[in-house]
Amino acid sequence: MTMEPQTGQRKARAIKPTTTATSIELFTGGGGLAIAMHQAGFKHLAVNEFAKRACETLRSNEAIDVARPGTRMSGVPTAAAAAKAKKWPLLEGDVREISFSGWSGKVDVVAGGVPCQPFSLGGAHKGHLDERNLWPDFERVVRETRPRVLLGENVKGLTRPSFAPYWQYVLRSLRAPFESRRTSESWEDHDKRLVKALRRAGDPSERYDVEAHVVNAADYGVPQVRWRVFVVGIRQDEALEWSFPEATHSRQALRQAQVDGSYWDEHHLPHDPTKAIPSSDPDGDLIRWQTLRDAIHDLPEPIEGVESSVWLHHRGHPGARIYAGHTPNELDKPAKTVKAGVHGVPGGESVLRKDDGTIRYLTVRETARIMTFPDTWKLEGPRGEQMRQLGNAVPVRLGRAVADSVVSALRAKSGGGVATHG
Repeated sequence: MTMEPQTGQRKARAIKPTTTATSIELFTGGGGLAIAMHQAGFKHLAVNEFAKRACETLRSNEAIDVARPGTRMSGVPTAAAAAKAKKWPLLEGDVREISFSGWSGKVDVVAGGVPCQPFSLGGAHKGHLDERNLWPDFERVVRETRPRVLLGENVKGLTRPSFAPYWQYVLRSLRAPFESRRTSESWEDHDKRLVKALRRAGDPSERYDVEAHVVNAADYGVPQVRWRVFVVGIRQDEALEWSFPEATHSRQALRQAQVDGSYWDEHHLPHDPTKAIPSSDPDGDLIRWQTLRDAIHDLPEPIEGVESSVWLHHRGHPGARIYAGHTPNELDKPAKTVKAGVHGVPGGESVLRKDDGTIRYLTVRETARIMTFPDTWKLEGPRGEQMRQLGNAVPVRLGRAVADSVVSALRAKSGGGVATHG
């Protein structure tokens, strides 16, 4: 059973390219951005992931042709074989040890939600010194494959003033990925070379016009306040007409629906304007923000320790608590940011306050709804690992908005289809 559009939400029009565009997905994790790209019409030439449980999840969903690299390149699918595969070719292994040069000139988009822990507010804040900082490998894969478009995602924390010099370096390295970093060269020295190189005209087939956009997932129909930064680069010789997708949903529209009573009518509840979400946003002709209640209203109340016989991953979990600094999610607001819980889950992100005032943990299925994953998507591992995969993911609906904008630009360039590489 797939997830139907929630109450108050306009159904998105599907984009059906006449020719399939191709993509390579890095840092695939539990699959959020990969699902979005697939739904938008992209054919994955490879989906790369290292974490054991996430790879099990990808294999469990019957979307995967497995390719297990042994030592570096052994077992890696060829571009020709990947193009013929009916399922997603899973490239299981450390991205730092894999060459993607076999796909040079054969891929339309390289995409990936780059691991966020080095720059997350909830992490250790080591930034570029963190061994999980894989932006250099994202840039390397772009250099090795020469995609028409690059699409990266990360936490808003990457744009903090403390990381600003390195963040600008990341953007410059993606604008000129063929001005690669030399062995033993510091990133600061490499950045100085990039600044000089970008002042000069370069080969447009080796330069990218790169934009970064900070967005709130709630503004795109995700029932969650989740701030993220997207990086989109267009290879200069492509000259695509592209712009970042406009927001479709608004806080103000939700407030208005709660004040005029239409929101409460949708959920067959008594009118209560006192619960209206505060907003100082300007009026606009947008759909209202989706709330936690919108996301989970059709799911039955979970039973502690008992897995639902109908809904995948819908099992009650004991021990929910609230205290100072650990407040629960409220049903009539978008959910808090779903977190991976590497250092625990402070802040009550996994706790729900019910209509009767009692609290409980959100189930994995409810959390997957908040992340807009399909109801049929199976997550492997124990509960903590399933929640980690969701917390690290790109919300499918947000990823789909960006993926749709890219595939539309590719289609427009080729007169309705997508001119894929041979």
